[in-house]
Amino acid sequence: MGEKTSRIALFAAVAIALTGCGQRANSPPADLAAATPTASSSVSLSTPPTTSPTASLSTSPTAPPSPSPSAPAGAPPDATALEAAYERVITRVLPSIVQITTDNGLGSGIVYDRAGHIVTNAHVVGNANRFQVTLATGGAPRTAKLVESFGLGDLAVIKVDKPEGLTPAVFGDSRKLRVGQIVLAMGNPLGLSGSVTNGIISALGRTVSESDDEGSPGATITGAIQTSAAINPGNSGGALVNLAGEVIGIPTLAALNPELGGGPAPGIGFAIPSNVVTDIAAQIIQDGKVTNTHRAALGVTVQTVIGVDGRPVGVGVVRVSKGSGAEKAGIKSGDVLISINNVRISDTQSLSEVLATLNPGDQATVQILRPDGSTSTITIVLGELPSS
Repeated sequence: MGEKTSRIALFAAVAIALTGCGQRANSPPADLAAATPTASSSVSLSTPPTTSPTASLSTSPTAPPSPSPSAPAGAPPDATALEAAYERVITRVLPSIVQITTDNGLGSGIVYDRAGHIVTNAHVVGNANRFQVTLATGGAPRTAKLVESFGLGDLAVIKVDKPEGLTPAVFGDSRKLRVGQIVLAMGNPLGLSGSVTNGIISALGRTVSESDDEGSPGATITGAIQTSAAINPGNSGGALVNLAGEVIGIPTLAALNPELGGGPAPGIGFAIPSNVVTDIAAQIIQDGKVTNTHRAALGVTVQTVIGVDGRPVGVGVVRVSKGSGAEKAGIKSGDVLISINNVRISDTQSLSEVLATLNPGDQATVQILRPDGSTSTITIVLGELPSS
């Protein structure tokens, strides 16, 4: 809404940046040193090396049998079972992961159905309408076109012209996720097609906001999944997968640490929950657009108000939509929003984050600073934020 004044924000000490706008097609690959390994480790797609058995001087007939050729010698049974689980998941899901290439860069996507629909991030498709899609398992690139992009939720659906042979992914129920679950992130980080990293679900229900520059839609994502699985540029739009082989999220953001000069904050990435993905994708495929954003709105156009010290002090109302909850409650152009439900509002970013936690039809208590210096507290019935 209004001017692009919101910027990267997450809590007090961590900034959020897009990780999967991908590399610029006309620029050199990102410095690999910037993609330092995090607490999560990469899962190799090659066959794990086995330890050559050492010749034993003992001829005791009670010596234990040699380990299975499919597992490293001396590997604990639990580790062997976990390794086998990783291999099964990768074999099952990787054929559903694609690389999406535009004139400006690349990202990842997930095959949604046999009709050729592919779901990805809105910031991956950017302003493009035509794409080249390559399967992680190889083969010639396929052309695809944009169906619809939903910038508010940073989701988009494209459709390949020739869907023959595509393998749709299985989407899981993100309501059943638990902190501590092992997950794999699949995509094309730094242009390395079909890469897989592993980690855990670190937290659930995060509210994170994107930057609104460099082609990003500046979305605020609610209920985000925080994961320690490494997410790097090119991963965006790919799959966050559980050990049942179900897609439970779309990796979208990674954290940057201002204390490291904006460098990556190890082991902190965010994914859009699968239930949100399937809801928005289904609307786009059926209706050609998002008909229900599930996002609350005041019905105003706003901009951040800066105080004499150069710091944001509130959100100024530029325009009030006719018939909106704001108009009915008496909000007028020139008013400054100070708080909603006793949560301080300092800028448009904080306003978006508070509204993202509410639903259309909810009542919200809003404190307002009037142009004459007086303050008032009013109750507003929230409307629905339109998709564009």
